[in-house]
Amino acid sequence: MADAGSQAENESESSRWLTLANGITAIRFPLAPLCVYSILNDQFLLTFGFYWLAVASDLLDGRVARRRGEVSSLGGLLDHSSDALFVASGLGALALHGMIPWPLPILVAAAFVQYALDSRALAGRRLRTSELGRLNGIAYFALLGVPVVRDALGLGWPSPALVSGLGWLLVASTLLSMADRAISWTLSRKVRDSPGAGR
Repeated sequence: MADAGSQAENESESSRWLTLANGITAIRFPLAPLCVYSILNDQFLLTFGFYWLAVASDLLDGRVARRRGEVSSLGGLLDHSSDALFVASGLGALALHGMIPWPLPILVAAAFVQYALDSRALAGRRLRTSELGRLNGIAYFALLGVPVVRDALGLGWPSPALVSGLGWLLVASTLLSMADRAISWTLSRKVRDSPGAGR
């Protein structure tokens, strides 16, 4: 009987992972190293295809999850993890090319780790987003796409200086978002630990 219960539990765990929405999300994991490889080898037409495939999967997975009733904290963590890996690695490759400031991909990865730990996502809780953090997440994808689209289509604009300037703006807004989350976490912990908080 215990074996049957254990088997049912394993099947339930598998069904949480093996969903169409999670499958669409997972596309971004192999796309990340492919995107890095194509950027480092100046194959921007190929990068263009990888980039838009990642964007399409990011736009589609949430809609599929909601329509099919597959929304879960696990799916949310998978979604944000794949986003963070894709943009941080892609921005890292652009930084190696000198197109964007080198601190940005490091901060993107650090912000995601802080986000996941602060939300206690590994304990199965839903990720807690902030407005600035959400906007930064969109901006990371956008900044990655700007030089990719420009170079794939052979455009002369935006200039390298403008792309770099936008990168520094994102460095500042990422630091601001991380500081805001750290302050919010400290304040909420103080409230939780204060005498009478459990009453």
